[in-house]
Amino acid sequence: MNANVAIQVLPKARDDEELIKIVDAVIDYIKSTGLNYYVGPCETAIEGDYDELMEIVKNCQLIAVEAGAPSVMSYVKIDFRPEGDVLTIERKTAKHHKNDAAKKSVA
Repeated sequence: MNANVAIQVLPKARDDEELIKIVDAVIDYIKSTGLNYYVGPCETAIEGDYDELMEIVKNCQLIAVEAGAPSVMSYVKIDFRPEGDVLTIERKTAKHHKNDAAKKSVA
């Protein structure tokens, strides 16, 4: 693995419900790639091969339009190490989410 990206897709939408529907379609596409990903409140992180990730970033725009967005803006962050060994999503975030399961069981 030589890259990870964080993508925030901002489709134009009539209302919040349509916005959520379009973003959900994009997230479903990301899930379908089989790559490791993490959905956050403002962006989704994905890790894998650089070329494959760039294709996914491109397709996210197309999926949003297919789902009904007349236009879409996206913000993308790229961590690329040609030799490999980028920091994984797990390594970057696990220590901050170790109590998430405990919080869910209390709710």
